[in-house]
Amino acid sequence: MPVTELNHYLVRASDIEATKDFYVDVLGFETVPRPNFPFPGYWLGLDGAALVHVALAGVERSDLYYIGSPDDAATDNAGVIDHIAFVATDPGKMAKHFKSIGVQFRPRYLPESSLYQIFVKDPNGIMIELNFFGVEDISEWSEGEVENYTAMPRVESSQP
Repeated sequence: MPVTELNHYLVRASDIEATKDFYVDVLGFETVPRPNFPFPGYWLGLDGAALVHVALAGVERSDLYYIGSPDDAATDNAGVIDHIAFVATDPGKMAKHFKSIGVQFRPRYLPESSLYQIFVKDPNGIMIELNFFGVEDISEWSEGEVENYTAMPRVESSQP
């Protein structure tokens, strides 16, 4: 009985409208049908499949609804999770889109793996990683601000 895929993650948001708008307007998700849960929220995803469940923080009986996070989880707190990653396409278009709407992001590139990444924070402080595989040339749209993994200092470790 192996795990086969990520179904969704839940964000406890202080402002569910701003959070919904980020995932829809910035990342291109859509609002998808959501069951009639006893608390306010949205399901956001692609092609009818939910990837992100946004729920309102600070509701009464939150300990009943949100069993995986403490009451203060909605205050720029991602716990031990550093980031959530998605596969994406057309990195040049995405970078231009972010710039045109004033969203700050952090691009990184791993040339030997042809992997280009864009990191952006959602309104709740969750780092979102967008992975673009098979990217050989970033010169057309990168404008030199890209962090290069091969130039970063290495951590010495006895672990593989």
